[in-house]
Parts: sequence; C-alpha cells; structure tokens
Amino acid sequence: MKTDSQELLTVILAGEPPIYHPNTGQEIASGEEIRLSPSARAGFEAPRFCQLCGRRMVVQVRPDGWEATCSRHGTVDSVYLGRR
Repeated sequence: MKTDSQELLTVILAGEPPIYHPNTGQEIASGEEIRLSPSARAGFEAPRFCQLCGRRMVVQVRPDGWEATCSRHGTVDSVYLGRR
C-alpha cells in the first residue's frame, strides 16, 4: 500500500540526519554499535527501514536502481538521490 506522503523523500533530500538507521532499523541515538555489510557501508544497498519511524519498508530493486516505500512516510526512489 502506497501513501501520498512525501515526508521521507523530503527529509532525505534536505540532508536531515536519520533517527533510525536505514539498513538496520536501529535507533541511532541508542549508542549501540551498528554493524553493516561491506556493500551497505559502501552505499550499494537499498534502505530497508524508514529512517523516520524504523518500520520495515517495501523495497523493489530494479536493474537501474531501487524504490523503497514506508507505509506512513512515503516512497523514495534512487533516481531522486542520484544512485543507480
């Protein structure tokens, strides 16, 4: 289910720091060490969790990029971020 919200895209494009880690869903302020795979550290993986609420997102990986949708905060496409 897609939402009409563009809140997640707006926050990412504005460069605001995430509350929850987009690859693990862990709250960043918790102070716990966040372990990432080498490809996630390099920025090659699509986000799997909403950085605003920590919910698991629906992710569609395409040959030319990816699209990730949070049921509350909307959709982000790698095209908007210049990532392919």
